[in-house]
Amino acid sequence: MLVWFLPVFLVLLIIGLPVFFGLLAAPGLLLWLNGQDRDIVLLYRNVYNGIDSFPLMAIPFFMLAGELMNKGGITLRLVEFSQALMGHLRGGLAHVNILSSMLFAGLSGSAVADASALGSMLIPAMEKQGYTRRFAAAVTAASAVIGPIIPPSGIMIIYAYVMGESVAALFLAGIVPGILIGLGLMLVVRFLASKHDFPVASRRHSWNERGRASLKAFFPLLTPVIILGGILAGIFTPTEAAAVAVAYALILGLFVLRSLSLSDLPGVFNRAGITSAMVLLLVGAAMAFKTVVSLSHAPEGLADFVLGLTQNPLILLFLINLLLLVVGMFLDAGPAIIILGPILGPVFTSMGVDSLHFAIIMSVNLTIGLATPPMGLVLFVAASVSRERVETIAKTVLPFLAVEIAVIFLITYVPALSMTIPRLTRFAD
Repeated sequence: MLVWFLPVFLVLLIIGLPVFFGLLAAPGLLLWLNGQDRDIVLLYRNVYNGIDSFPLMAIPFFMLAGELMNKGGITLRLVEFSQALMGHLRGGLAHVNILSSMLFAGLSGSAVADASALGSMLIPAMEKQGYTRRFAAAVTAASAVIGPIIPPSGIMIIYAYVMGESVAALFLAGIVPGILIGLGLMLVVRFLASKHDFPVASRRHSWNERGRASLKAFFPLLTPVIILGGILAGIFTPTEAAAVAVAYALILGLFVLRSLSLSDLPGVFNRAGITSAMVLLLVGAAMAFKTVVSLSHAPEGLADFVLGLTQNPLILLFLINLLLLVVGMFLDAGPAIIILGPILGPVFTSMGVDSLHFAIIMSVNLTIGLATPPMGLVLFVAASVSRERVETIAKTVLPFLAVEIAVIFLITYVPALSMTIPRLTRFAD
């Protein structure tokens, strides 16, 4: 009977129950009907146990660091640096939008923060230059998904926590896929710019001007270097690296750039606290949900079903990618990883697929789901910032999504793209 937990959960989502309550209500109801009162106690106790974790503390710290960077005007410096490099190209501001997202990804690790911070700045600027508002919003939404792929990444921290993977290895595995997505989006912009005669954002900057823009962006761009360098060198853990990122953002904003004041801090802490609470509550509920997954023996049943279809891992990876793309249309990446990771991960590792390789496939796939209709969270953020309808943005974003899906299959069938850096640094076998 417990195998009905997933259909019941989906029904609760369809009728509008928030994900947090659905993750607890569906298994709780089935356990009660099954007469497993002691397991109900275990279920709700695991909500707290799922949050009470040192590795998970990295998530609120990274969110706080992103808020501090954004409030401290770091976003503007990154945009100016991007414009100095690419503003002279046809469709320059669209290229700037994408490059800024790639750079901002190394600071926040959040697609929502990326879409909100860059969208509020670049969507009005693109509209003034003659782009349609829906196109500007679509570029922002499509490029924002790079945020959780290029390290640091809150989604990858969640996956590592749930599945016992190395956070450092996952961070390293996300570098090349994130860059490939950014380059792919730029190719789409270049094609559309030639077809629709998009405007040039600015004249070609001299090397001196580019040098000055680089200097202004130098200290913000050190953030991912400090985070990754410290983790890889064994100086600190990912959680400690997140705390160091917060300290660095504070020092940078208050004393070096002087773009942040003490009066700004209460609002920054408030926003970071609310966002972190939402994510951690979801993690706690999903970890409790995972308890019922284990009790129901669903992973074993699914493994038998999948292996009954075919034992060819290449065909199965294709089918699972399609499944994850559909799941990403309706479910946020964090809960989807926590629910499906324990079910799907063991199936593929038993077939010889490297656990880190499957981890990056799943993380990238579900992250791109943040920009897929009808429930993509980043689409709603872009709609809110641009005051454009979600439906029109969803139609305009389709060419960009096609490229992102192509990258998913590329990293699926060419493991070296994501696995080379972790292997060279000996964080993967």
